[in-house]
Amino acid sequence: MGEISVGEILVRCLKAEGLEAMTGIIDGAHIPIVVHTPKYGIRYINTRHEEAAVHVAEGYSRITRKPCVVLGNPACGTGNMLAGVVSAHGEGHPIIAIATLRSTIKADPNRGGAWQAADTESMARPITKYAATIRQWQRIPEMVRAAFRAAMTGRPGPAYLAIPDELLLMNVNEDEVPPIYPAERYRVTDMGAGDPAWIEEAAELLANAERPYVHAGKGVLWADAAAELVALGEYIAAPMSSSLGSRGVIPEDHPHYFQSYDLAGVGMARNDADVVLIAGARLGEYDAWGMPPIWGDPGKQKTIQIDADPMSIGLNRPVDLAIVADAKAALGAILEKVREKTAARSEIAKLAEYREAGVPTQLQGIDYVGQEPKSGVNPGQMVLAVREFFPPDSITVLDGGNTTLIGVAYHPIMSPHSFLYSVKMGYLGTGLPFAMGAKLAAPDRPVCLISGDGAMGFNMMELETAVRENLPIVVLVAVDDAWGMEKTAFVGLGFGPDDWKDRGIEVAPISYDGIAEKMGCHGERVDNIDQLKSALERAVASGKPALLHVQVDKELNTKPPGWEQFRKARSLAG
Repeated sequence: MGEISVGEILVRCLKAEGLEAMTGIIDGAHIPIVVHTPKYGIRYINTRHEEAAVHVAEGYSRITRKPCVVLGNPACGTGNMLAGVVSAHGEGHPIIAIATLRSTIKADPNRGGAWQAADTESMARPITKYAATIRQWQRIPEMVRAAFRAAMTGRPGPAYLAIPDELLLMNVNEDEVPPIYPAERYRVTDMGAGDPAWIEEAAELLANAERPYVHAGKGVLWADAAAELVALGEYIAAPMSSSLGSRGVIPEDHPHYFQSYDLAGVGMARNDADVVLIAGARLGEYDAWGMPPIWGDPGKQKTIQIDADPMSIGLNRPVDLAIVADAKAALGAILEKVREKTAARSEIAKLAEYREAGVPTQLQGIDYVGQEPKSGVNPGQMVLAVREFFPPDSITVLDGGNTTLIGVAYHPIMSPHSFLYSVKMGYLGTGLPFAMGAKLAAPDRPVCLISGDGAMGFNMMELETAVRENLPIVVLVAVDDAWGMEKTAFVGLGFGPDDWKDRGIEVAPISYDGIAEKMGCHGERVDNIDQLKSALERAVASGKPALLHVQVDKELNTKPPGWEQFRKARSLAG
């Protein structure tokens, strides 16, 4: 059959997994890989930093619900890449990180003094679900399968493979290549609804519950199970909430929906529940660990948990019924059984009381957004204007500290697969590459990033990548010329401007729109709220990546709504 390069064997294995996109920074070691990607219909995105390359892949993976590959240059480039893999590990994104190695005879193990040699496999192991080095070309198909199996089984997450550059350059007889299988031939791609007895018991509990409660995590989004979850919650007239990472799984204008930051209202509903259904969520720190006082006593409530990962069952809250299954299949099956057992309910018990408990939080938000800025723009008004401008199915990305709190408070998410934020890490700088990855995944949907100026500083050079790759996202930078959340922390601890002076809290003024324009983007500065809508219109009409420098009121930006709730949720020991 002739010869084939080892680099092409690797690409062929990736294509068998259904891979559509690959990111990285081009290097001589990668040429034997990327030269074959056009032949197999894989789009290669060359970024300006390997960490950002991972975040682009994360954004793409999160919206498509498919794995994405990132290439790391030997040693230092892979080190940069692994900084991004920390994010993928925390957020649960199926990123396949492929590192190249310099000559094995010098670098595996490092003989001392070898150029670009480092034990990156050992570095990768604690932050991946699988980490290995390919030392024989014949094992490439098997080890690629192992990496994808780990990344896509149970809770998604990153996997790592390293391969020496001299292997990639080899040509071998094509008839000696081991078999390459598609995903459905070697790993579980559909877990189904689980044991029918579990489904029957869950349906019985929910059908007989007087005050059921439903909570969704990101696992519902990975399973594309939003419709099934909402239908079940509506049928049993249950209050519903979602984790911060799964915003949009329940439309946030739904009459059953309770905002996660409404600790009083949502806490009352959770405490009153007699049966709690948790789907695709581990109940982590932002979820107050699923324990009192924000949740009810698990000794007095029945808890049903659905998850594809058995290691996530009962992790932070004990359960009465565990269903290890695909969330879409399980929720659909439970709803079918509930319909057999009881008629649909029309209203939530004690709904008025729960809403009344949340009124102080709402009034706090109304008061904040109604304040006139002393200078610039009220950041709450900025976020409201963005929500009003973009259609309900647009993709919103948040990045920063206080900017994110304001974004969560004033930008409801109306549909699944429409929100990106570094929830588990609060990883500054992810916003721009997340937005780029989202636009790669959904080129026909508007993508808008709302970022703080501190966060924008991390990966701003990726605007050039967005221009080169024709990714017309809209970026709003809320500029207060400071590390806003850190300033808020000083104030919260009783300190003032004299205490943060010369601590690097305040930064030199920067023209973010000017920088964007120099890189080929559309750029504008907005100094008052009346300018914003027309600026957004021009940004979209430009057809380019666009950045709006929005100068926000510094004092208002230091006192965002939700700060106290954010601090309280994180103070709970669980």
